[in-house]
Amino acid sequence: MKKTDIGECKSVKVKCVSELGWFDSEKLIKQIETAGGLDKDQWTIPWDYENAAGSCSLIDMETLDGKHHKFLLDTGWNNPYMDRAFKREGIDKALKNGEIEALIISHEHLDHFWGLETTLKYKPDIKIIIPNTFSAKGKAFLKGAEFKEANVKNGISHRGDTIKVEPEEVKKLYDGCAAVAFDLPIIIGIRGEVSLYFNIKDKGIVCVAGCCHQGIITFAEFAKKNIAGSDKMHGVYGGLHIAPFGVLDDKGEKVIQDMAKYNFKKIACNHCTGVEAVRKMIETELPIVKGTGRYGSASDLYLGAGDEVFF
Repeated sequence: MKKTDIGECKSVKVKCVSELGWFDSEKLIKQIETAGGLDKDQWTIPWDYENAAGSCSLIDMETLDGKHHKFLLDTGWNNPYMDRAFKREGIDKALKNGEIEALIISHEHLDHFWGLETTLKYKPDIKIIIPNTFSAKGKAFLKGAEFKEANVKNGISHRGDTIKVEPEEVKKLYDGCAAVAFDLPIIIGIRGEVSLYFNIKDKGIVCVAGCCHQGIITFAEFAKKNIAGSDKMHGVYGGLHIAPFGVLDDKGEKVIQDMAKYNFKKIACNHCTGVEAVRKMIETELPIVKGTGRYGSASDLYLGAGDEVFF
């Protein structure tokens, strides 16, 4: 098949606004087990908001003509927590003055999506991009809905455009940037995830994900097979879902070994990658971008809250 030409961009800068999905994994797992296990619908689990944080990143890409395009990848979970993070990083002001063009919701999981009200409070008509695997409940939440069983409410109706990315569609967003949705079942009743590819001139492809439930190998291989410029794989940012609850198993170790074949120059992983997975990556001499370990991030071994990476 002919590869899709998404064009080229000059650079991509990613700021991690927050990568801490929750504070205590044991408490989260116990809540899920008490509610009925991983097959339970997330919208029916009585979540403890004392244990809620959220995942969100600010992306600033520069096209070859020098123009900058800023957009958010995900919007966290706990609205008060996310509002503090937004104010700390100036996201609130950037939304208000129109600097941020879009909000991309990688997938429906609560720690990426349920802080929606925080974004809409500052920009209710922001363009939102979602995978076209969103559930009816997820779509209702966008428009303003309450799910009492889950203790979650979005009281602000989204008034802007909603763009849906079809599974395996290479949807060009800007020159050098495309979104691709991967259709797969994910725990607690969620389906599908949209991730981003950037083609940086003279550098190659940068893969950006919220949780990368499709797996980093699937993510990279899709680019190799379908996107022009993927003969060079330059970088990775985001959660890689290798040891999300802290334990690195044999499957995770195999994924880390397989990552080496892509010859990435920078790997800025966080969130559901897991600290133990990052330690193994460093041991394997993968080019991990380290952080500061501030604002609640568990370690300075990876890019955490308030930290930036430049590709």
